[in-house]
Amino acid sequence: MAMIAVILGAFAAHSLKGQLTPEHLEVFNTGVRYQFYHAFALFGLGILMFYRKTQTMIYAGWCFVAGIVLFSGSLYLLSARELLGFEASWIGPITPMGGLLFIIGWILLFLSTYQDNQRMKG
Repeated sequence: MAMIAVILGAFAAHSLKGQLTPEHLEVFNTGVRYQFYHAFALFGLGILMFYRKTQTMIYAGWCFVAGIVLFSGSLYLLSARELLGFEASWIGPITPMGGLLFIIGWILLFLSTYQDNQRMKG
């Protein structure tokens, strides 16, 4: 996720800068920024799960991944919709769902700190 964020950030800085309006470029960069935040959250969660593993942590990780896809992905598409040449008004409501998944992921991660280690399959 972090590697993809680096690639997209570089792509925005070098290839999209002249093709998107400053407002659309800022929206794109917001997607990159939140993808980075949650890529680091996934990295930290992986380290935490090495020492302590609960099912709630796994759910938190999946919420972060789904949040990146919905939140950041929708911002990428919304900001580049004119460049891509398609109507993307249906994508707008997806962004808050991704943000909600981020929030749920953080709540689950917080709640997991109060759980005992669980035996995990696999």
